[in-house]
Amino acid sequence: MTMPSRIPEPYGQGGGANLADILERVLDKGIVIAGDIRINLLDIELLTIKLRLIVCSVDKAKEMGIDWWEDDPELSSRAHSKELTRENAELRAHVAELEQLEQSRAERSKSPRRKVEQGRPEERRTEEGT
Repeated sequence: MTMPSRIPEPYGQGGGANLADILERVLDKGIVIAGDIRINLLDIELLTIKLRLIVCSVDKAKEMGIDWWEDDPELSSRAHSKELTRENAELRAHVAELEQLEQSRAERSKSPRRKVEQGRPEERRTEEGT
């Protein structure tokens, strides 16, 4: 009489296909894990941490309107390029503004200035010894 083996089968035998199926389903449909951690002391809330975890494929995330990684320069080369383009446009506008300001100052300095005599005529007469 043989006794059935109580040792579980290694993961490589038969379980791989099931794991792949589960992973495919999770990535296709998505899974959400949510939790809150609150720390209170004498009915005074000291700290609240809200944790949200979504596991899904990139395509599914885009369907749900989640695409924050596309605008993060740390994660996307296109986002870095967009950031540089925006910064470049801002700098060009600032340089143009400064050039316009400098041009208007130069035009003001070229225009003929009227000589303004200091003091009123009455004051000049008293200073001259009248």
